[in-house]
Amino acid sequence: MARAKAIFASLRLASSLLSAQASTTARPLLTDATRLCLDNPHPFFSIGKLFLSTKPTSVLELVQSCNWSAELEAELNDLIPMPNHETAVYVLKKLDGEPAKALDFFNWLCRKDGFKQSSALYSLMLRVLVIKGQMKEFWVLLRKMKERGFYLDEETYLTIAGILKKDKKGTDAMALTHFYNRMIEENGQDAAVKRMVGSVLDNRWSSQVERDLQEMKILLTDNFVIRVLKELRNHPLQALKFFHWVGSCPGFAHSTVTYNAAVRVLARGDSIQEFWSVVEEMKHLNHDLDIDTYVKISRQFQKSKMMHDAVKLYEFMTDGLYKPSVQECSLLLRSLAGKADIELVLRVMRKFESTGQSLSKTIYDGVLRCVTAVGRIDVAEDIIEAMRNSGHQPDSITYSQLIFGLCKLRRLDEACDVLEKMEKEGCLPDIKTWTILIQGHCDANEVDKAFLIFAKMMEKNVDVDADVLDVLVNGFVAQNKIEGACKLITELVHKFHVRPWQATYKHLISKLLAVRKLEEAMDLLREMKRQNHPPFSVPFVEYISKLGTVNDAVEFLKTLSVKEYPSVHTYFNVLQSFFREGRDSEAKDLLYQCPPHIRQHPKMTELFGSTKAPAVANC
Repeated sequence: MARAKAIFASLRLASSLLSAQASTTARPLLTDATRLCLDNPHPFFSIGKLFLSTKPTSVLELVQSCNWSAELEAELNDLIPMPNHETAVYVLKKLDGEPAKALDFFNWLCRKDGFKQSSALYSLMLRVLVIKGQMKEFWVLLRKMKERGFYLDEETYLTIAGILKKDKKGTDAMALTHFYNRMIEENGQDAAVKRMVGSVLDNRWSSQVERDLQEMKILLTDNFVIRVLKELRNHPLQALKFFHWVGSCPGFAHSTVTYNAAVRVLARGDSIQEFWSVVEEMKHLNHDLDIDTYVKISRQFQKSKMMHDAVKLYEFMTDGLYKPSVQECSLLLRSLAGKADIELVLRVMRKFESTGQSLSKTIYDGVLRCVTAVGRIDVAEDIIEAMRNSGHQPDSITYSQLIFGLCKLRRLDEACDVLEKMEKEGCLPDIKTWTILIQGHCDANEVDKAFLIFAKMMEKNVDVDADVLDVLVNGFVAQNKIEGACKLITELVHKFHVRPWQATYKHLISKLLAVRKLEEAMDLLREMKRQNHPPFSVPFVEYISKLGTVNDAVEFLKTLSVKEYPSVHTYFNVLQSFFREGRDSEAKDLLYQCPPHIRQHPKMTELFGSTKAPAVANC
């Protein structure tokens, strides 16, 4: 509680200073309050409207740092005498990993005189409980929600039902469905919602529609308005007309809750201008987007490829009290990765850094990967410098991204210079860095230079792996240096005990057979067997049946043998392939050299009988 007392003491001191200044000067209160906040760097203050308000982060820190108690509630009552919807959502969202504390905070809010509860807050709290498997508390809160006249909307119901099914809680999922259906049947406002929605959709908006809605004489509440807006979510422009009409009705005033519901409906491509108009209207009226609404809209923008709007919304929220989390920033940057418009990436980075925080090295590396992939080396160097300024030392992962970008632009000498720079800084290139550099030279048809780099790598005692070997083999093959590739793979296998990939062997074997190098291909096949790779027989069968001899076929079958003969199926494929090429005589000669159990197998009898060959049993 010491930390809580310190927070509260700071606020009391600020309040007393304001009161003292107000009594001894004729200047307006707003000027004094503004000067106090500018002169006092304490993180728990911010100016809002005409009073000093507490930042939501201070409330969160207080709840997180203390066990729940009557003393903590007293501190909270002094810290935020009148909590608002946005702060409530912010704290609950941040406590989603601590459901017990989240529920204590939620229950405290509900007991506060003057605090306006909402379906949105109940829905958020229910999601927190169900994600963490707190089913007893979930059912208690769900029943309490219904008793207090709040409505479980379809979106929340489907989300929670999906979580329960994924967690294999079929009984709870079935019970939730029954609860939801019964709630709809028993809710007297359901018919009124449908009537109003029907009237809005059945007619083009006009003064007559407004008179018809007025004549329904329905009691307008936040909960009712939210339900109508959600029913109109596929008709955003009609929803906006309804929203404006409701706001003009006597006795009803839009709240932060209804504004948040409205912008959720408008956050789509065909109503994006209206969305931003309402957001600006909210800002003018001192209403804030709550963090839950931001997360949902941001994900929707990213899913719909509306990246400019996603970035603009991130900037808007970061400038306010309810700043997106580091995770949300990271998610947005990942969504932007690979896009052509690097300026969007940089805008997000700059805005995040403007909050005084530092991006993690993982995020910097992810952004760097995005930048180098589209050839923006100038930007990449700026990012590396920003990384250093944030206390993150570039490592082999960082430099590998830069080398990749330079190689992609065929700036190979500069890529080599980066490698030397790494070594001078004491950052030893790993096998991945060397491989990227070698790959870049091979892609640029600079295979000889790639091989020299490979030799230099080996001088540095870097262990060769199958990846870099595959890169070099493919580079040699691309320039028709197939024999060189064979020598390389043999040398590395025998002297350095490298185990090449099966795909590397298969690629090289296919190329050897294409230039009629059967003996060399057979050597690689034997090597594959020694490496315990599965046999690669298909190209050999096709080649030998067309161009090979019976002795080639016998040698091939021996190569496939280790401690036992190849399968009957393998022999059958070879013999059948000879027949398919019209080489019946060679097929019979090969059969005579097969082991007895193969010659006498029923499949061979059937094969040679169908070709009118001599009876297999007599062979």
